[in-house]
Amino acid sequence: MDELDRAIVGLLSGDARISLATMARKLKVARSTVQARLERLETNGVIAGYTVKLGEAARAGRLRATVLVEIDLRVQPAVLGRLKTIPEVERISTTSGRIDLLLQIAANSTQQLDHALDVIGAIPGVLNSESLIHLTTKLDRAV
Repeated sequence: MDELDRAIVGLLSGDARISLATMARKLKVARSTVQARLERLETNGVIAGYTVKLGEAARAGRLRATVLVEIDLRVQPAVLGRLKTIPEVERISTTSGRIDLLLQIAANSTQQLDHALDVIGAIPGVLNSESLIHLTTKLDRAV
């Protein structure tokens, strides 16, 4: 990726619905250049898709939590398979250190959150978990 590619990704990160013409104007290049670059970024897997980033109004009623999970690594594929079936689990990341998995979960109520945590804790191979409920987002630069 060169500087123009990074600029295109930056504009799309701010507004995934920005038109090719608007990007071309802002970047001072031809529309066809932006279109060709965008197609190449998609083909090379730099851009995997376009999505909606929910604003605070849509997230207001949702409880979010990060769950730190220690597992028996011999059964990691089975644990991951089971975690992927839990609708409240939005993201699963492997980590280094004493914690094996980091989960991002969201629920509509404390009861739903509690149930999801119970289901996670009951998965065979889950040795220990610790949940951290998100209170207020002070900064969000996630793309």
